[in-house]
Amino acid sequence: MEQRHLGRTGLRVSRIGLGTLTWGRDTDEQDAADQLKVFWEAGGTLVDTADVYGGGEAEYVLGQLLERLVPRRDLVIATKAGSVPDPDRRFDGSRGHLLAALDDSLARLGTDHVDLWQIHGFDPGTPLEETLQALDTAVSSGRARYAGVAGFCGWQLAKAAAWQLAAPGGRARLAGTQMEYSLLQRGVEREVLPAALDLGVGLLPSSPLGRGVLTGKYRHGTPADSRGASELLGPFVEPYLDETASSIVDAVLTAADGLAATALQVALAWVRDRPGVAAPIVGARDARQLAAALSVEALTLPDEICRALDDVSAPLHRYPDHDWSTL
Repeated sequence: MEQRHLGRTGLRVSRIGLGTLTWGRDTDEQDAADQLKVFWEAGGTLVDTADVYGGGEAEYVLGQLLERLVPRRDLVIATKAGSVPDPDRRFDGSRGHLLAALDDSLARLGTDHVDLWQIHGFDPGTPLEETLQALDTAVSSGRARYAGVAGFCGWQLAKAAAWQLAAPGGRARLAGTQMEYSLLQRGVEREVLPAALDLGVGLLPSSPLGRGVLTGKYRHGTPADSRGASELLGPFVEPYLDETASSIVDAVLTAADGLAATALQVALAWVRDRPGVAAPIVGARDARQLAAALSVEALTLPDEICRALDDVSAPLHRYPDHDWSTL
């Protein structure tokens, strides 16, 4: 699998990443092992997790598979900290919480460092410079090789990245930012992606298949074995089952027919090759489904297909993005 630099750093990652959101919860250790083996054998390196996935079980399962199944040195392990199970406070960006969470993550993963440590969300109750100091400490202590964020909007990302660049050599620059991005969700193109491109931050798209909807499996109803049918993830999928999404899915299926490819391959290739994207993060139910996603490595979309998909999925951005100089 092709490797790409994450942002303006020396960190290289496979251009498709493996997500572990369901590991330790819906995906048991054997199924996780099967996925990791398929991913590694395909040349994949980037494995993304978080301290809250499965209440910590995702990290624990991944840790059990390191060395026993795949050598630690062959993987780029990315994890996150900052999410808290508190309805009144979604994120805790305090230095104390973050560094304690990192130590707990390392213990579950069974390693002395992670390759990419990400702040899971913006905490308005903590000064941003304090949150970023935790990244600096993690990198300077060797517990993290590179730093990033997730879920930051445009101004938050720009402020954080610029702050880290303000003292060259003294702070850990942001290597990546993780945000949802797909043909069904192009909101990052408004401010997040321009900020990332300008400041040298690589984008790691989550839900690159539109929460599974872009595969076309929801066109005629909700399959009983799909995430959309589950009590936990059904509300996560439901917003993408409207008429607008349906027209985009139809366009993806038309493109797939013309290319003798699958809708999954077309949708994933589109986001993988967007400007600023380093590696979409793909979560799979099982190894077979993951292998289908990894088969996208052989596909590059023709320019005319990309333009057609761009047009049918174009988000409506007006002021202040619209060029009013022509009026």
